[in-house]
Amino acid sequence: MSTTVATPEAPPRDSAPAPVTQKRSLVPKFLRNPWGQPRFLVAITWTYIAWALVPVLIAILFSFNAGKSRSVWQGFSIRWWWGDPTQSIFHDPEYTQALVHSLLLAGLDMLIATPLGVLLAIGLSRWRGRGSGVSNSLMLIPLVTPEIVMAVSLLVVFTQLAIFPFSAIHLGTTAQVIGQVTFSLSYVVVIIRSRLVSIGPQYEEAARDLGATSWGAIRLVLLPLLMPAILASMLIVFALSIDDFVVTQYMSSTASTTTIPMYLYSNARGGTSTPALNALATILVSTTLLAIAIGYLVYSVLGRRTASSRGGASALRELSGMEA
Repeated sequence: MSTTVATPEAPPRDSAPAPVTQKRSLVPKFLRNPWGQPRFLVAITWTYIAWALVPVLIAILFSFNAGKSRSVWQGFSIRWWWGDPTQSIFHDPEYTQALVHSLLLAGLDMLIATPLGVLLAIGLSRWRGRGSGVSNSLMLIPLVTPEIVMAVSLLVVFTQLAIFPFSAIHLGTTAQVIGQVTFSLSYVVVIIRSRLVSIGPQYEEAARDLGATSWGAIRLVLLPLLMPAILASMLIVFALSIDDFVVTQYMSSTASTTTIPMYLYSNARGGTSTPALNALATILVSTTLLAIAIGYLVYSVLGRRTASSRGGASALRELSGMEA
């Protein structure tokens, strides 16, 4: 007895679906979704960059003006850099004094704030007792405190409090260095602590397992791993110091403690200023940008190297040899 299986009938072939017609909008596509257009965003970006950089570039350009005008172009010359025997920045004692003092403060700030910041960052990262959270929060206060408030507070402390050691600090270079170290220390702590988080504790623990002391683990393992962040911190502190005005101005005493920002502030609006002032500003801008660029490159390039390829592995191999 045979059984027949009914097969479903094939559906009838329909004609191709009619294309869906969209209503044409009276509003252009660009206006309907302006933020979705990359060209619009690129235009905004380049507009901002031009607005921020063109005035600076114009000021730099007029530092090479042949005449004394800072607004009317009179030809290209290096007169205000070196050519003028009395009014160029490298022949006028006021300009050279401001430049030398700015570099002195930046160097001292860099050499003092960086080691203190490294030690403070390591200490705060390992503090687990009562008050550690409060201390970590208080360390960030200089980053958010208005600089004018910090400057006025330091001025009152150094001039009004007759308590040692504050009474022994007088306005001038010493007060300027202390003021700059005060606000730049937090930047070092933030950079070093971010590096400590990325490293982790495993390399120090391995060094201790191999017989290293606490100081040996720090010296042979931790510091080599922190070196990119340390170098970047030094350059960032240098840039912050050479560009600072408010704290440095309040802590100054005589003309010998005048820095480049202070000199620019006091002479930029004067009608008798020459393009040498633009040349001095060009040195300030170039030095700041160069320090930040070098710091960024050092941190990014050296920071990409893993601990096993450089500091961590070599230090652990050295400790292993010592243990053997």
